[in-house]
Amino acid sequence: MKPLLLVTLLGCLASVFAAPVTVKWCVISDAELRKCLDLSAHSPIFTCVKRDSALQCIIAIKAGEADAITLSGTDIYTAGMKNYELEPIIAEDYTSDTCHYAVAVVKKTSTFKIRDLRGKKSCHTGLGDVEGWNIPIGTLVSMDILEWAGVENEPLVEAVGKFFLSSCVPGATGNLCHLCKGDCSKSDRDLYYGDAGALRCLEEDAGEVAFVKHGTVPDSIKANYELLCKDNTRAPIDNYKSCHLGRVPAHAVVSRKDPELSELIWTSLNAVQVQHKGFNIFSSAPYAPANNLLFTDSTVRLVQVPSDTDSFLYLGAEFMSIIRSLKKEQTPSTVSTSNPITWCAVGHAETSKCDMWTVNSVDENDQNDIACQTANTVEECVKMIMSKEADAMAMDGGQVYTAGKCGLVPVMAEQYDEGIVPHSIKNIASSYYAVAVVKKNSGVTWENLRGKRSCHTGMGRTAGWNIPMGQIHKETRDCDFTKFFSSGCAPGADPTSPFCTQCAGSGKTVGDEAKCKASAEEKYYGYAGAFRCLVEDAGDVAFIKHTIVPENSDGNGPDWARGLRSADYELICPGKGPVPITDFASCNLARVPAHAVMARPESRSKVLRILQDQQAKFGSNGSDPKFRMFQSVDGKNLLFKDSTKCLQEVQVDNYESFLGSEYMNAMRSLRECSGNTPGLLCQINEINRTKQGLTEHLNRENRKTKETPKLIYKLLSQKHTWVAPTNKPSVLNIK
Repeated sequence: MKPLLLVTLLGCLASVFAAPVTVKWCVISDAELRKCLDLSAHSPIFTCVKRDSALQCIIAIKAGEADAITLSGTDIYTAGMKNYELEPIIAEDYTSDTCHYAVAVVKKTSTFKIRDLRGKKSCHTGLGDVEGWNIPIGTLVSMDILEWAGVENEPLVEAVGKFFLSSCVPGATGNLCHLCKGDCSKSDRDLYYGDAGALRCLEEDAGEVAFVKHGTVPDSIKANYELLCKDNTRAPIDNYKSCHLGRVPAHAVVSRKDPELSELIWTSLNAVQVQHKGFNIFSSAPYAPANNLLFTDSTVRLVQVPSDTDSFLYLGAEFMSIIRSLKKEQTPSTVSTSNPITWCAVGHAETSKCDMWTVNSVDENDQNDIACQTANTVEECVKMIMSKEADAMAMDGGQVYTAGKCGLVPVMAEQYDEGIVPHSIKNIASSYYAVAVVKKNSGVTWENLRGKRSCHTGMGRTAGWNIPMGQIHKETRDCDFTKFFSSGCAPGADPTSPFCTQCAGSGKTVGDEAKCKASAEEKYYGYAGAFRCLVEDAGDVAFIKHTIVPENSDGNGPDWARGLRSADYELICPGKGPVPITDFASCNLARVPAHAVMARPESRSKVLRILQDQQAKFGSNGSDPKFRMFQSVDGKNLLFKDSTKCLQEVQVDNYESFLGSEYMNAMRSLRECSGNTPGLLCQINEINRTKQGLTEHLNRENRKTKETPKLIYKLLSQKHTWVAPTNKPSVLNIK
């Protein structure tokens, strides 16, 4: 019986391991099908499925009839919607830039700006093109330059036709074809089609502005042209990174949310791109005149997208805002003024305060301006704001940096100075000092900090992490801060890190899930928490804001701070001995920007309007005493810092200008230490890697391939087993 059983088992295993597993690639044209068949002949693991459009392919992938397709940003947006729930798994890389920029090019001899475009003649690459149509038109709509009430009122093409005097938009009809030089088709039959065609339309004075991809203008004639910027200025052609209408994410391969399938697709494609062997997946030359088949022809390599990156995180808030403007999804002009903004609160204590805010914001018509959403971390809040599950929250400078990288914009900043009232002074650069506090006569100085225990407000926070660790990194050039401090509490750190060992948690004796969490449940979280860490001898130095010691001593602060005297604490800083707490202006680590309220670009005006109204009611001198936005009852600095006197409108529209060049330089220096980059920012950074990082990534993959002479697919799930491809012909699954 045993030999028979063994034979039976071997037979079963043989049938399992012999079962071919394929990647069903979806194509949308006959030319793409021909290239896909050639890919399949080169690598039999790929089979081909034909559909009539990108949307039909998205539907097929959702249904399991296909597995993957490469999509542009607009289609990635569609694929990520709840109906389909596909996600980007592999991104194209185009050498020096991992993304494109949509720009508006004009002749230098003209004088108009972006807000003067009504009545001008326009040149576009083609109807529905990302750089030549979606982004420029979406930007004009979102900036209220082109007024459009939505498709229920009139088609978008009609609104554009009325806005411009005349246009060339290949693929359109009527007035939008008036300037074209050919049949107005999205093909070479019209001389003004594509990026080169739209520029030619401008060169030949058919149009006055060309909406194209950056890099379209040749070096030889750049001096004759300029870019229109969204701040209503102009800039040289090479300044596209600071003067553009929108950043276009790289095309990406999308698939279902299936880690095993995603890994199979990546491994299979990477083997083809590394080995080549006569087949270049990034070339469409053999199939001319067709181009950009399966992948964009300008692609140099493919890069695996970090796991758990959904479509909205990949695209970024700026691009999402533009697409929503085209679709008229909850733009300010279509949302009822009675609809609330959803504030994102971190943890139970903040949620409780937010709920009180909601209750008190209800007006006589039973309408309220504030709703609440809860998350475990600020990073989760950023994701929720990007995906429209929430609208806004106040963030520390380091978190502003991360949120800004994701495309969110600053709306209002906290103002801490007495005597400043909303709107009284424009462009106030509200700020505070990041300081290092020690106990008096402890003997701790900046020069002997190495080996001490440290108390931080949280990982990635400005005064508590970015500034002090940036200074230490500058001095040591070592990114492993566990070699510098013996232990500490930095809420948000890896639970196994030495930077969690000194944390207190919520106070539970067993099963304390709050320990080292970046929320108010951790007793040592935030400014007051980091100071408490020092007070209770869990650390030797606390990195906090300059006002925290007086706010929690000399009779001020919560119960744990009773009996504390500010004179018992000192400041330390590089090149200086310990000084009194009051000498923060001369002994600090940096002067840093205030906390700011961050929101999606398209909801900025609504968030601003509601917050201005709310602080008139519930601010420091508000008309309604039932609730105070800048006071925390069951904690410290909940939703806003308790030292806030008012919220001031931010007069700049991007996070870099708000943070300032000094802070941005410090952040860039610290971000060299990728292990100290917040998780969400790691995802964004990995998606938008520099050329050097991409090369290193590819080299690692090359080494793996060289070490493995034959590509072997491991058993990754109970349902599927993948085996090494062979040179034997396979039956193609062509539908």
